[in-house]
Formats: sequence, structure tokens, C-alpha cells
Amino acid sequence: MTAVPFEHSRKPHLGEAFFKVVLYVAAAIILITLGAILINLFVSGRQAFQHFGVKFLWTDQWDPVRDLYGAAAPIVGTLASSAIALLIAWPLGFGVAYFLTETCPKPLRTPIGIAVELLAAIPSIVYGMWGFFVLAPVMSSTVEPWLADRLGWIPPLPSEDNPLWWWFQGAPLGPGLLTAGIVLAIMILPFIAAASRDVLKTTPQLLKDGGYAMGATRWEIVTGIVIPAVRGSLFGAVFLGLGRALGETMAVVFVIGNANRMPDSFFAPTASIASIIANTFPETEVGTMKQAALLALGFVLFMVSLVVLAVARLLLRQGRMAA
Repeated sequence: MTAVPFEHSRKPHLGEAFFKVVLYVAAAIILITLGAILINLFVSGRQAFQHFGVKFLWTDQWDPVRDLYGAAAPIVGTLASSAIALLIAWPLGFGVAYFLTETCPKPLRTPIGIAVELLAAIPSIVYGMWGFFVLAPVMSSTVEPWLADRLGWIPPLPSEDNPLWWWFQGAPLGPGLLTAGIVLAIMILPFIAAASRDVLKTTPQLLKDGGYAMGATRWEIVTGIVIPAVRGSLFGAVFLGLGRALGETMAVVFVIGNANRMPDSFFAPTASIASIIANTFPETEVGTMKQAALLALGFVLFMVSLVVLAVARLLLRQGRMAA
């Protein structure tokens, strides 16, 4: 008598089929929702793109009286504040992750890891209030004057619209581009640290033990073995933090200064895409060019965030496949 293979003898189970359908429906709902948001933003903001053309993306004017709008200032504010946040949070996040996986005593790894991850649970408005009432006065009275005294000699960056872009000069107002970048760095630090810690755990222990056996130092192990082995996934963790920083709203509204103009230094107040939408959208009349410009800004932010998160997922996936 011929034996029937296991996969053919298995009878279909109604619950398993139903669960599979539910999973497909859930995935379809997510895709449809994202697509609907994207299409709605594009259609609603199409009037601004049609009226101003592609110049809408690099024009820095924002004049509701004359109905002239440009996205350059909030785009630069968003990218610059996110870049500052990455420069601060990336090395700190990697250092925290390496400490938790390699050098931290085992009894302390869990409580310290939980403490770092709790930073992600703090509401963004709390970060904004702390940044405005605590960090901004310290920045205006101490940090920004200190930076201006020691780094104010750095030559300015010329541009067509802004002939002199002074890096560390200007009035120490407190709320501004640098303050927003520091607050964002604190907010994305737990995301980068948690993702980097998971990535570092995938490094084969055999490789590190071999390096130590050959007399390599901790620094040589990190730079010569750990980082090359998980380089792509580490970049993926950074892009996850960048995606979080790009879309942050309430904390940035408190500390960026909310001046819809191109920043001329790290101390200058400016605006991000999310902050200008949050500040002006509630008072905007329906069907106006201003509303179309704000929705066009939302479309730009959505696309940038989508690309960043897609790159992050791709890098993390490649890292896991390589491991």
C-alpha cells in the first residue's frame, strides 16, 4: 500500500483559512489607507503645484497677503534640524547599544535598556515643553554665546538667495534651529539605540572571540569586525531615527522659533514642514491657495518620510539576510 505524503493527507482547516484571509485583509487595508492618504494629499495640493510649478519646492517666499507661497524654508528647516539630530543621536545611540551588548554588567543591562526605551514613551509635547522652558533658556544664556565665541570664526556659506549663511553667529534667542535639533536628537535616541542594539546582537560571537584571541583591542574589534559585519543594518537603524525626526510636530513647534524664513545660522528661528502645517492649517480657509500650499507641503513630507523608511527597511532586511 502506497503511503500518502503528509502534505497531501492533511485536511484543510477552516480556522487556518479564515486566519489567512484576515491577514490578507489587514495588509490590504494598510496599503489602501496609505494610498488614499497619498492620493488625497496630491490631489488637494495639486493647485499649488499647477500654479507655482516646480519652483514651489525651492522658492522661500511665504506671503499670504499676495497669495505667494514657497516650500524652500520649511523644507530646509526640516532637513537641517533632522541632520543636526542625527549628528548628535547617531554616535550616542551606537555607544549606548554597544555598551548594553558588550561592556555593561549583565545585572544592569535590563534596567538600563528599559530606561533608554522609556524615552520613546514620553509624549512629544512633553519634550517640547521641556525644550521651551528648560533647554531654550540654557541655550540662549550659555550654550549659544559659548559656541559663538569659539566657532564664530567659521567662514559663512554663500548662496544665491542668502549671500552669508553664518554657522555659529547671530542673536542667541534660544528657540531656533539648533535647539530643535537637540530636542529631536533626544527623541530619536531610543529608536537608534534599540535598533542598533538588536543589530549588534546579530554579530557572530565567533568572530569577536577570534579577534580577542589574536590580541585585538575593543576598539579594533568594533571598527574591524563588528561594524563591517552589520554596516548595512546600522545604517537602517539610523534611517529609522531619521524618519522619526522628519515627521515630528509638537516638540518642534515649541522650540524651532516658527519663523517661516530661511535660517541664516544655527541659532536662527525657522520652521519645519510639520510645524508650519500645525500652526497655520487650523485658521486656513477651505479652497484657498494657502490650503493647497499646506497640503502640497504635506505631500512632500509624506514622500520624503516614505522614501526614508523604505530605505531603512531595505537596509535592515539586507543585514538580517547577511547574518
